[in-house]
Amino acid sequence: MKNPLMILIAGPYRSGTGGDPDAIARNLERLEESAAPLHRLGHVPMIGEWVALPVLRGLSDEETERGDVMYEVAARLLQHCDAVLRLPGESSGADNDVRIARERGIPVYFSIDEVPAA
Repeated sequence: MKNPLMILIAGPYRSGTGGDPDAIARNLERLEESAAPLHRLGHVPMIGEWVALPVLRGLSDEETERGDVMYEVAARLLQHCDAVLRLPGESSGADNDVRIARERGIPVYFSIDEVPAA
């Protein structure tokens, strides 16, 4: 068995929601739908919002005004990820994740079917 990869699942979270909490929750559910299939392949699924949302709850308004914490957390997280699974849908954050992954030279998959088993 090869070593498992930590794979960042990237796709729309806030994009296209108009800030509607129900639409945002549905987007997170879509991201999370890829977690179990990645696990079945022997990998460690990761979603940036799993890390960023608790960080946001702990920051002051002043701290969150300095930049987009979601993008910053994802960029930091990508320093530890081995690949990205880019799900369909418009998302500047997910596009940025792909850009960072390519700069790092790590694989970017556009379908769960492309991800090799560990």
